[in-house]
Amino acid sequence: MEETKVTNAEHTENGHRAGFVNIVGNPNVGKSTLMNDLVGERISIITSKAQTTRHRIMGIVNTPEYQIVYSDTPGVLKPKYKLQESMLGFSEGALTDADILLYVTDVVEDPEKNKEFLDRVAAEKIPVLLVINKVDLLKDNSQLEALVDAWHKRLPNAEIFPTSAIENFNVVNLKNRIVELLPPSPPFFGKDALTDKPARFFVTEIIREKLLLNYDKEIPYSTEVIVEKFEEKETAIHIMTVIYVERDSQKGIIIGKGGEKIKKVGIEARQDIEKFFGKKVHLEIFVKVEKDWRNRENKLRQFGYME
Repeated sequence: MEETKVTNAEHTENGHRAGFVNIVGNPNVGKSTLMNDLVGERISIITSKAQTTRHRIMGIVNTPEYQIVYSDTPGVLKPKYKLQESMLGFSEGALTDADILLYVTDVVEDPEKNKEFLDRVAAEKIPVLLVINKVDLLKDNSQLEALVDAWHKRLPNAEIFPTSAIENFNVVNLKNRIVELLPPSPPFFGKDALTDKPARFFVTEIIREKLLLNYDKEIPYSTEVIVEKFEEKETAIHIMTVIYVERDSQKGIIIGKGGEKIKKVGIEARQDIEKFFGKKVHLEIFVKVEKDWRNRENKLRQFGYME
């Protein structure tokens, strides 16, 4: 049977809609959890620590009628080093290329935090959906009403959605509103696409998550993970990775006494990588020192943070 190809023009004529929905907000308000709820797949790493997302990560939702391209961004913060400057650039860029903007806050955040960025959100002409996350932490409705009132004054043009991403509360209503706001458009990516990121990217994200969960203080934020080898066969994948740190002392902490710490990271990461790809994985992890990499433009370029 001959395959029938649908052109972009036909997609538009058939009432197809598509758009970019960019998720912005301050660190640790639940943007990545919300993104995973909206996409239905574990795209962004989620930990209880701030600044876990370093790149813009796209998750794509497809139906015959529409395509939504969600983009999770790093939390907005005042940069202390060049890596954070690049992360802020990803967040600010999300204000310029969205069809719909999701600004995520939570029930404990001050509406005036990062005033300059909020002023830019308030000036947006595109639809802005304000998500007040973590409402499960509130004791009664009066607290929620006060929060909604404060945010309505701060972003008067935004539609407000109180949610609990962790409990999946009110996320369906948010999804439905996003679909309603999508502009008529052919799809931007293939209809079977889940993300714009390559397989290697998710290996590095999973390993970074394990570093965030297993080490304290500055150690996880001083690391970068690179996949040097990714050989996929029918039943298994052989992956070789390098964890870069900034100082020799950090290398010792990452490896741990007798290699116990890095072994634990490797086991936990391998289990999640196997779930993600649905195959057996042979994972090798090496640790190398790349002094002060977060402030070196050539290294940030090499690691994909700068063009």
